[in-house]
Amino acid sequence: MSTGPRIHVAADFIVGGDVVLPEGPARHVARVLRLGEGAPVRLFDGAGLEARAVLVEAGRKQVVARIEAVAPGRGESPLPVHLGQAISKGDRMDYAVQKAVELGVAAITPLYTEHGDVRLKGEREAKKLAHWQAVAASACEQCGRAVVPTVHPPLPLAEWLGQRSEPLRLVLHPGTAGALERSEPPSGVALLIGPEGGLSASEVEAAMASDFSPLSLGPRILRTETAPVVALSLLQYRFGDLDGSLPHEAD
Repeated sequence: MSTGPRIHVAADFIVGGDVVLPEGPARHVARVLRLGEGAPVRLFDGAGLEARAVLVEAGRKQVVARIEAVAPGRGESPLPVHLGQAISKGDRMDYAVQKAVELGVAAITPLYTEHGDVRLKGEREAKKLAHWQAVAASACEQCGRAVVPTVHPPLPLAEWLGQRSEPLRLVLHPGTAGALERSEPPSGVALLIGPEGGLSASEVEAAMASDFSPLSLGPRILRTETAPVVALSLLQYRFGDLDGSLPHEAD
């Protein structure tokens, strides 16, 4: 793929066809980057396709790219992980969503828990959901993924637990001896992260009753937005596509 900014556009990619960039990316391309006609851009549709394109119009009212080539995207993990993340306030939730996407998560469900201090309803919930989905798309632009993970509407924890069918189900539970003992990569993982105050004893019991196993990340208590970063890194290293190899220095 060519150089140039990488932009998420939910559109059909047809070689020779034109795509109108959404308002936000268009403004960034034309006014911030000050790219003009003929400048290369990279587009991805959020469903797995990438396109090499060139700007054919870069005005204040509209920015249009013409598709030159289409190819399957790269960057998807072979390990599908569904993250159940207790909702936290403001930037902390944005950070959790962003980093989870960078680490290859397949889906995210924000969760209402007993100790969680965020409750969303109606229009406020819809706005938050749209915001988190935009955070996920932006993270894909940065990290090179062509599939934007779905951020599902928030659910009460009990309802999310009842929907789980992944072969490997893990609940982050500090103070336990839980570890990743499985040797073969599972076909799917459900990962449950509690709020800043932790999951209640009854919530942990409910997770265990839903075939979740405890996972400990060491002796230190991690913040709710840090925990998914560490847990997903371990899962991707053990079963996914983080190989942990480092380049050797030349003699």
